[in-house]
Amino acid sequence: MVPTLQWPRPSAKQLPINRVELGAFTPDLEVYLGQAAYLQLALSEALGRAAGSAPSVGAQAVTARVAGATLDRHRGLVAEIERIGSDPAGSMEPHVAAIDEFRRRTTGSTWFETMLAHYVCAGLLDDVFVRLAAGLSNDQRDRIVAVLEAGDDAETVADVLSASIETDPRLASRLALWGRRLVGDTLLVARAAISASHESADDERLEPVFTELIAAHTRRMDALGLTA
Repeated sequence: MVPTLQWPRPSAKQLPINRVELGAFTPDLEVYLGQAAYLQLALSEALGRAAGSAPSVGAQAVTARVAGATLDRHRGLVAEIERIGSDPAGSMEPHVAAIDEFRRRTTGSTWFETMLAHYVCAGLLDDVFVRLAAGLSNDQRDRIVAVLEAGDDAETVADVLSASIETDPRLASRLALWGRRLVGDTLLVARAAISASHESADDERLEPVFTELIAAHTRRMDALGLTA
């Protein structure tokens, strides 16, 4: 069974986040939805593969729960693609190669690494897509943000990883190193999402955004007791 957390720590949902709005960089709606939908599908598939290597039945159940919540977000975004009269497969196809390569580079060699990858990558990228939704119409923004913010993946994964680290402290250094490796690849996907329809998304204008994203990543790692 997955061990129970024994010491108090900040909840992943309670971590303070300052947001620089990205409404000026919101991509064309179909581009935005296609990229977000395929990303959620890729994240869900990575978790599904990881379930077989989970160290216990409890960990396997947690993996399935998080994978299911991620797949639900994918389905919600697919519904939004259909709402605008577009074909989901066609909308996602332009993003397949880049996201598949991202998934390949961020799939861990162990169950623990894969769960941390989800915690880091999904946390950072969901934040980016929520911010990008600021440039959508009110009804579209509200529906899409509700989809992206549904579930409690971050807290669920943080709980199970923190408990695992407490049981085996040797995990801490390995996962801290893996977390640092994940950031670069994840920020590249974030950069692609922000600049998808805007050539004006230059590094100088985006510097405050990436500063905040890295700070949020540091807080997520702190919540696990790991060094970012």
